[in-house]
Amino acid sequence: MMSEQKCSLWTDIETACLGRSSAPWAATGVSIDSRSIVPGDLFVALRGPDFDGHDFVGQAAAAGAAAVMVANDNKDSVNVPIPTIFLDDTLDGLEGLARLARARSNAQIIGITGSVGKTGTKEALRLALAANGTVYATEGNLNNHLGLPLSLARLPRNTDFGIFEMGMSARGEISHLSSITRPHTALITLVSEVHSEFFKNLNEITEAKAEIFEGLEKSGIAILNRDHGQFEVLSYHASRYGVTRALSFGEHVKADARLLNCNLGESFSIIEADICGHHLSYQINAAGKHQAINSLGVLAAVHAIGASLELAAASLRDFKAMKGRGERRKIIGKDGTFEIIDESYNSSPASMIAAIKVLASARPLGRGKRVAVIGDMLELGSRSKDLHASLAEPILSSGIDLVFTAGTQAVALWDRLPSTVRGGHAFNASELKHLVLEAIGDGDIALVKGSHGSRMTEIVNALDALDGVVEDSEF
Repeated sequence: MMSEQKCSLWTDIETACLGRSSAPWAATGVSIDSRSIVPGDLFVALRGPDFDGHDFVGQAAAAGAAAVMVANDNKDSVNVPIPTIFLDDTLDGLEGLARLARARSNAQIIGITGSVGKTGTKEALRLALAANGTVYATEGNLNNHLGLPLSLARLPRNTDFGIFEMGMSARGEISHLSSITRPHTALITLVSEVHSEFFKNLNEITEAKAEIFEGLEKSGIAILNRDHGQFEVLSYHASRYGVTRALSFGEHVKADARLLNCNLGESFSIIEADICGHHLSYQINAAGKHQAINSLGVLAAVHAIGASLELAAASLRDFKAMKGRGERRKIIGKDGTFEIIDESYNSSPASMIAAIKVLASARPLGRGKRVAVIGDMLELGSRSKDLHASLAEPILSSGIDLVFTAGTQAVALWDRLPSTVRGGHAFNASELKHLVLEAIGDGDIALVKGSHGSRMTEIVNALDALDGVVEDSEF
């Protein structure tokens, strides 16, 4: 059977305003990485502090790119047998593609930001809306000044819903991303002390997140976490940007999408909620009240854009925690069976507390232990050591049996722990993994969490490598 022919996403005619093309072309996708070119892609050669995409134009062409976009000052050095688009700045060209995609789309566009929970909320919303129509959403974690315009440039022509995640580490970044995306609905999950190294206080972080309202379409809707201490600040900034419609979510009695009851299982939650006057009962296959609260924000967004709440809620049953963001895996090794709660992708004080609560609710088998393996939470500025040390209280009150720490900041937590729960400390994950491997035992449940830069994935990978390693029986 013949494979289905891909539809054209971009042509030289549609993009003529961006630059001069050496020949007519049509592309079925867009890429900025020559290593992941799919035949038919337009390759945009971007420049960064440590790379220059122009060095890989030939590789992109060899991989099947339909056309390449290059800067004018490189036109003499680029010689490939495929159409070439020349313009002054290729990042401007990528953003131009994104703006053209947004202008031609009739989709309902939802923008998501927040300090924690962005990607999980995006994936839950993707599921919720898939039952209501065709959905396109940011792939993975493409939420920065390169990832968002790339995601938007890939927006299919005929899509009912577009979901775009926006991240930031400094003021002005979300403002720019929002101006490109122009969402109809803007959802903020939770604002906490993340990237606080670059801000004076939590209010400054909140103000930077509120920049998402700057690009909100006229009569657009803001979706805000009602339980959070920054709710009033966010509401103020929404009004300042001219937002006239807002919905809130959470346990708060005044929340528009309100949690009425929640049965928190080890790997799922059964939720009863009132979503803007609609009573719903549904299940998500992810542990932790924070996941349940975020699902309320998802359904508030569904209601805001007029999609079916019943279909959306039923679809959330398929939502589960993702790799690096709470995924649970069973490992069967030669010394027995244990579980990993993989939170290795990133970390912050708020997400660390949520993960500790999930570990506390887990039930080890037999004589198994609850084990926390904690790496540095990065970019916390002058309060970093205090914030790490403050984790001792929730850890001890949660009944966690054994704690391992890695990093120059996490040592502040180690210093606060009594000897009865100390498993081991090292100054990096590579050194710590050997201590963890020696200590993990049959029936244990191990939470592994730290900021991406703390490389806690090394420990997760080492634990994963034990899976299936069973010694031969002797006869």
